Amino acid sequence: MSVLMEFAIFPTDKGDSVSKQVSKVVELIRESGISYQLTAMGTLIETNALPEALALINRCYEVLEVDSDRVYCTMTMDIQKNKNNRLTRKVESIENKIGQVNK
Repeated sequence: MSVLMEFAIFPTDKGDSVSKQVSKVVELIRESGISYQLTAMGTLIETNALPEALALINRCYEVLEVDSDRVYCTMTMDIQKNKNNRLTRKVESIENKIGQVNK
């Protein structure tokens, strides 16, 4: 099983820049060993099971709630059985097709 999840989580009570707080979240993800890609608007992760993805979101919240009164989170998931490594394979599939569309 492959659970792809794109999410953004950040405190809303820390002013215009929350990079300090978000860096703590990314550090937690990195240390978890879960495959991820950091983007300008959020983070993509891939886990083998839904509970693992949801547990990571909970841990991210716990990192932020220590010194935040309000935390905002959005997430989108794509769950597919009998697949793996989609975090890179989906991008590679598109990249391989670029230039072939009009042929």
